[in-house]
Amino acid sequence: MLAVELRRFASEHPIVVALPRGGVPVGFEVARELGAPLDILAVRKLGAPGNPEFGVGAIAEDGTTVLDPATAQWTGMTGPVLDETVARETAELARRVERYRHGGAALDVHGRTAIVVDDGLATGLTNLAAVRALRARDAARIVVAVPVGARESVALVGAEADEVICLTVPRQLGGVGYWYVDFSAVSDEQVEELLAASASPSG
Repeated sequence: MLAVELRRFASEHPIVVALPRGGVPVGFEVARELGAPLDILAVRKLGAPGNPEFGVGAIAEDGTTVLDPATAQWTGMTGPVLDETVARETAELARRVERYRHGGAALDVHGRTAIVVDDGLATGLTNLAAVRALRARDAARIVVAVPVGARESVALVGAEADEVICLTVPRQLGGVGYWYVDFSAVSDEQVEELLAASASPSG
């Protein structure tokens, strides 16, 4: 459904940039529908102390960092804890980039339309980090596209992206996974398979 909604961008010859791991299966379908190249942009949430699933910020593979200061303070994210969290997530980002790109370079988005695809917008912080990272790489236009998202997160990302396309904006999100029939964890192997399939002529 999201891929069909994005057909109008096909004439711009966009690059689809998926956020691994969950955004890659969604991005694969979008890239296939648009006949567009598929790349990844590794972004990790910065989890709260004692609750790593609760994001207080995010960091992209190029070091672009987004932090929600009020939430960080409320959750007890001190300077030293933040530094430790950033170091840990930076190491994981480096691992993912090496594994997914096999030492290759990211696709050049300079002057291009970049469509950032994820499985959903919860806090929106990882997508915001992705938007800023792509802006630094001089993308001409940045569109964030997701199947579902929280209203306030759509607004947050929309303040910096050129456009946000979100198919479902429920009154209460209740977690991105709630809106999927199958929200199984996506493995590194699946990411590699989808990237390879997208790059092949028959992909």
